[in-house]
Amino acid sequence: MARFIFITGGVVSSLGKGLMAASLAALLQARGYTVRIRKFDPYLNVDPGTMSPYQHGEVYVTDDGAETDLDLGHYERFTGVPSRQSDNITSGRIYQTIIQRERRGDYLGATVQVIPHVTDAIKAFAQAQTDDVDFVLCEIGGTVGDIESLPFIEAIRQLRNDLGRGQSVSIHVTLVPYIAAAGELKTKPTQHSVRELAALGVQPDVLVCRCEHHLPDSDRAKIALFCNVRKEAVIPALDAASIYAVPMQYHAEGLDSEVLRAFDIVPGSAPDLSRWTDIVDRLTNPEGEVTVGVVGKYVGLQDAYKSLNEALVHGGIANRVKVNIEWIDAELFEQPDSDVAARLEPLHAILVPGAFGERGAEGKIASVRFAREREIPYFGICFGMQMACVEGARDLAGIDGASSTEFGPTPEPVVGMITEWMSADGLQKRETGGDLGGTMRLGAYPATLDGNSVVSSIYGATAISERHRHRYEVNTGYRDVLEKGGLVFSGMSPDGMLPEIVERPDHPWFVGVQFHPELKSKPFDPHPLFASFIEAAVKQSRLV
Repeated sequence: MARFIFITGGVVSSLGKGLMAASLAALLQARGYTVRIRKFDPYLNVDPGTMSPYQHGEVYVTDDGAETDLDLGHYERFTGVPSRQSDNITSGRIYQTIIQRERRGDYLGATVQVIPHVTDAIKAFAQAQTDDVDFVLCEIGGTVGDIESLPFIEAIRQLRNDLGRGQSVSIHVTLVPYIAAAGELKTKPTQHSVRELAALGVQPDVLVCRCEHHLPDSDRAKIALFCNVRKEAVIPALDAASIYAVPMQYHAEGLDSEVLRAFDIVPGSAPDLSRWTDIVDRLTNPEGEVTVGVVGKYVGLQDAYKSLNEALVHGGIANRVKVNIEWIDAELFEQPDSDVAARLEPLHAILVPGAFGERGAEGKIASVRFAREREIPYFGICFGMQMACVEGARDLAGIDGASSTEFGPTPEPVVGMITEWMSADGLQKRETGGDLGGTMRLGAYPATLDGNSVVSSIYGATAISERHRHRYEVNTGYRDVLEKGGLVFSGMSPDGMLPEIVERPDHPWFVGVQFHPELKSKPFDPHPLFASFIEAAVKQSRLV
C-alpha cells in the first residue's frame, strides 16, 4: 500500500513547493523507493491549456496528451517518471465531473455539496493508480488560507484519517523573511501559517522554511516549539546556485531522513546521490560557454519557456559547457529601424520556440533567414519549424505570399490547420471554429526518420516518439518546392501524411521539429537534439 506525502504552502506563493516535492522524490528514489508525484490546482480552469503563459507559465504536456501545470515538468526532470493525465487535477475538472454526474442523475436526487462530494472526488483522484509505488507525493497549489484551496485541505484531513496512522505525512513549506532594518529573520509568519493549517485539521509533521539567510538553531527551536514539530523536522531551505543542487542541499539538511522518521521508517544506508553529484560538477566546472539566442513571443516571463530553458541547460551538461541564454523579443525585429544582424551576430546559435498567433511571426522569420544565410546553428520548435518553412518558401522557392492560415486567409498556405489525424485512439477530427481547449494534437506520437538524415544520426534511430501541442501543420503540398530549396522533410508521421522534422543537410546545423523535445529532456538524460544543438553551438563559438 502506498504511503502519502501531502505538501502545502503558506505565507506567500512561489516558495518552490514543486521543486521541493521533486527533490524529495529524487531523494526517496536514491534510497531505493518508487515514487509518483501529483499536483492539485485550486483554480477553476479545467486545465492550463487555454491560460495565458504570462499568467501561468508554460503548459506541460504528458505522453497521454494532458495539458498540465509546469510543476509536472520538474517532477519528470528530477525523477524520470513519466507524468500522466491522472497526475494533475484542478477544481475546474473536479466540478465539471461532479456537475456532469449530477445532470445524469448519478446522485439519485441527493443534494450535491462540497462535503462529501467534492472532497470524495479529490480523495479518489489522490489514490487512483497508486498500487505500484511506495510513495505518492501530493502538492497542493496556492497558499493555505486561500478560499479556493479549502476543499483540498479538507480532503487531506479526511484522507489522513482514512489511511490510518503511519500512512501519511504532511509537509508545510513556509517563508521565514529577513527584515534588513532589524537585521534578523522573523518566524512569526511561519507560526501563523502553521496555526492556520492546524485550524483546518492538518498538523504538519515537517516544516520546510524558505529563507535568504542561515536559519540559526535558536530560530529552528523557536519554530519547533510554537508549531508543535521536532526541531530536526524544521528544515532550512536557502537559495541554491542551481535547481539541480537542491536535492543534495535538502539531503544535507535532513529532509529525506525526517520524512522517513515521520513514517516510523528507520533510514537505512545513505542515498546514492552520484547522479546529482556529477550533474552539479558539470554545472559548476564547465569547460567553456556558449550563448544561445531564443527569439520568442513570451520572453517577458521565462516560466513560459521553463522546459526549454532547462533542456538548453541539459545540452550544456551533456557537453560540459555553460549555456548563456539571451531572451529576445521577436517583435523587436519587426520595427522599421531594427538591426537584426547587430542583435544576432554575437550569438553562437539561434532557437525559435513554439507560440500561437501572428504577433512576432515576421521577427521569427527574419531570425530564420539570418541563421540560414550566416550558417549559424538554428533550432526551430513547433512554430519555429513552421516559420522555417515559410522563410524557405519565400526566400528560396520564390513564393512571396507564403504564410500560415493561423494569421488569416492566404493564397499560399504553407502552414495550415490540420482537421484530421490518426492517434492511438483512432481518427481524430477538429472543426476550424471549434473550442480552443483540448482540441490540439496533444501528447506522444511516433515519427519515422529518413535513415540518411542528420536527425537519424543524432537520435541513433529511425523510429522515435515525441510529444506534440499544436493546431497547425506544414502543408505537404509544398514539400517538393521546399526540398528543391534545400529544406528536406527528414521526419514524417508513420502514414507519411504529417511533417515532423525538416532539416538543411548543407547547413552546419539547421533542424526544425513540429513536436516539443524539451518536454522529455532530463539533466541525467539530455535530449539528443539539445545535446547536438549545443555541440554545434560550441563549434560555432570557436569560429567567431
